[in-house]
Amino acid sequence: MEIKDSVVLVTGANRGIGAEWVHQLRERGAAKIYAGARDPRSVVCPDDRVMPIALDVTARGQVLAAAELANDVQIVVNNAAVSYRQPLIGGDVDRIHAEFETNVFGLVYVTEAFAPVLRANGGGAIVNALSAVSWFSFPGMAGYSATKSAAWNLTDALRLELADQGTLVVALHSGAVTTPMGDNFPIDKIEPTQVVSAALDGLQAGQTEVLADDISRVIKSTLTSDPSRYAAILGG
Repeated sequence: MEIKDSVVLVTGANRGIGAEWVHQLRERGAAKIYAGARDPRSVVCPDDRVMPIALDVTARGQVLAAAELANDVQIVVNNAAVSYRQPLIGGDVDRIHAEFETNVFGLVYVTEAFAPVLRANGGGAIVNALSAVSWFSFPGMAGYSATKSAAWNLTDALRLELADQGTLVVALHSGAVTTPMGDNFPIDKIEPTQVVSAALDGLQAGQTEVLADDISRVIKSTLTSDPSRYAAILGG
C-alpha cells in the first residue's frame, strides 16, 4: 500500500501516537490526512493537508457522519484508545465498560462505516493499533488487556471479511510507549516514532502483522498460560 499521495483517516490524532501518525504521514507524502479527535481544536495542523474532524469513535452517528465527509479515504488508522490502571476485582466496572466501548466497539464502528468507502476507492487498508497485551494480561490493567485481546481477534475476522474487496488489514503490536497512556505501564518504553515508523514500513510492504519492538516479539513467541512468561517482561 503506497503512502505517498494517499488519503488517510487517523482516529485519536490529537496526541501521543496519533499525533505521530499525522507527522509521519506528512513526511511520507500523504496527500490528505483526516485527523479525528473528540475535540478537533486540539489537533495540530502544520499545513492544509491535515484536516481536523470531530470524531468520537463511541458515537456511531458521528462516525457515520465522518465517513460521509471523508469519502475519499484510502487508509484508516484505528488508533483511538483509552486505558485505566485498576484491579479487575474491586475496580470500577464502568471504567471497564468504557475501555471496551472505545477500544473494541469504537474500532468496529469505524471499520463498519469506512469499509464501503475503502471498497469504493479501490480497497485500501486498515491499520488497527493493538498491543503486546493482546497476548499478555498486564498486572493492574486487566480491562485494557482484555480489550486489546478482543480487538486482535476482531482484526483477524475483519481481514477475512474484507479480503474480497481488496482491503489490507494490519495488526500493529507494541509494548509500552512514551505517551500519557503509556505512563500506566511501569516498564521500559519505546518512542512513538518507532511504533509508527514500523507500522508504515509494514503497511507499504503489505504485511498483515507488525511487531514494533522486542517486547511484542518476545510475547508473541511465548504464547502460553505458563506464568513464567511474565518474568521476561516484569523481571520477576
